[in-house]
Amino acid sequence: MVKKILVIDDEPKIVEICQDYLVKAGFEVAHAYDGSTGIAIARRSQPDLVVLDLMMPEMDGLDVCRELRRESNVPIIMLTARVEETDKLIGLELGADDYMTKPFSPRELVARVRTVLRRGTGNPQAEVIHAGDLILDRGHYSARFPDREVPLTPTEFELLATLASQPGRIFSRAQLLTAVRGVAFESYERAIDSHIRNLRRKIEPLEGETNYIITVHGAGYKFIEAGG
Repeated sequence: MVKKILVIDDEPKIVEICQDYLVKAGFEVAHAYDGSTGIAIARRSQPDLVVLDLMMPEMDGLDVCRELRRESNVPIIMLTARVEETDKLIGLELGADDYMTKPFSPRELVARVRTVLRRGTGNPQAEVIHAGDLILDRGHYSARFPDREVPLTPTEFELLATLASQPGRIFSRAQLLTAVRGVAFESYERAIDSHIRNLRRKIEPLEGETNYIITVHGAGYKFIEAGG
């Protein structure tokens, strides 16, 4: 089945380049030049992934990301002309899966799109991870406790599955980056901290209690089973 990509950017040239390369790569592409139109198209067409510009007039990419996350776990790759680390971290904390800094290589964009989409592709033969009362099904990319489902983005699922597959093992940020991207990527390890914060909010609903994901200062993170 052809995957649908939605590109939201107020620069027509950027939209044109993204669309050309993504279409040539075999994707179906829709586009919008402003945030509100992009949200409307996302609601209507249910894309498999959104490429979203951070800096847009009226409704910027952070507001769009925030609105999309209220309604779905669609993968989001943010585009930003800013180089400040804070801007990137805010986007990731709002639930973006990845980011690219302008100017960027269109071929790299295609590669990133494929990588993020692979994170959400189930495999019926894949393992089911039982970690205490948490069940992670790699075949369907689902996470659940006995009393509730846990809505996760593809990146969040991969991070949690990596940690939960080996309870007690300490994973460095670099190792977790490699796990979620499939290759050693640019050394932006603080991105992992943002994803971990999102995970904690979802699987540890009691604020102030860290039941599953433990920070090991100076080393990284580890997963412990409840009561472990």
